[in-house]
Amino acid sequence: MLIGEVAQRSGISTRMLRHYDRLGLVTPTGRTSGGYREYNVDDLRRLFHVESLRSLGLSLTEVGRALEEPGFAPAELVQQLIRNTRERIATETELLARLEGVGSASPGGWDDVLRLVALLRAFESDSGSRRQQAILSQDEAATLPVVALARAVLAEDDPNVAGALRWSLARAPEAALPELAVGLRSTEAPVRRRAIAALAELHLPESSALLTETLDDDDPHVRTTSALALGSRGVGEAAPVLLEMIVEGRSDVEAAEVLGRLADRSIRPADIVRSVQRVLDEAAAVPVRLRLTQALAEIPGAAAEDALFALTGDPDRTVAATADAVLGTRRAGS
Repeated sequence: MLIGEVAQRSGISTRMLRHYDRLGLVTPTGRTSGGYREYNVDDLRRLFHVESLRSLGLSLTEVGRALEEPGFAPAELVQQLIRNTRERIATETELLARLEGVGSASPGGWDDVLRLVALLRAFESDSGSRRQQAILSQDEAATLPVVALARAVLAEDDPNVAGALRWSLARAPEAALPELAVGLRSTEAPVRRRAIAALAELHLPESSALLTETLDDDDPHVRTTSALALGSRGVGEAAPVLLEMIVEGRSDVEAAEVLGRLADRSIRPADIVRSVQRVLDEAAAVPVRLRLTQALAEIPGAAAEDALFALTGDPDRTVAATADAVLGTRRAGS
């Protein structure tokens, strides 16, 4: 088979076939009477081997060694190729993220592009103070790379930097929601916590809907943050988690205050009191009963006062005295 036909059937240019010949990688066995290169079956098989090895990322020198040296160890070379490929993918992924960050901000000119690139590079700094300074120094009139900011807030473990990132996201909350929603569904609890913290500062109906999805999260910190944020917004679905927090002693004072605000806004006080009484009927531990008694102090209305009056006769003196003191304070203020 002549070189032109080989090129046509294999898709390898005649120029590359001649290059292989010069390097000794694939040398045609025969020549025609006119001096043209002529490839036989073994030559074509070797050509296939060369192309297969090149498809793995081997250089032509490495291909030659692989084909000629009996002691050439393929496993070691393949592992090196794997490492090189991973490094290249990481580099390309980093570049892609940077391009997406710039693109999401729709820069109007090269000055904007350079500013955005500088900000994105600052996110990669090992210095928390530098990351924070880069975020806070942004012109309030400038368009922000919201996608990059949202991704950064999901990865940031420095509380000061995370606070600065959340402050920036609040300038363009709608654009941040899709990325934060991805963070909410992460398998890693720290990522979900960061997403929740950011959503809690975005006062949008959509953010409340996303927060509501996490009220049954496996991570108590996620449930706590969501419930406090939603309860403060008057979302009644937070009430069971707030009550759970009081029982467990997890931010119980704050949970009781938010539960009291819910009674003013979206849930009838009597319904909240009934929920508290059901838990009281099942709770034997004095610290739990005491926290629930203190929580009733935050609930407005007659139903809460009736429950407190009943607790003045509680077998535990601390619970009874607390209920009596709360009743006295309420009556004095009325």
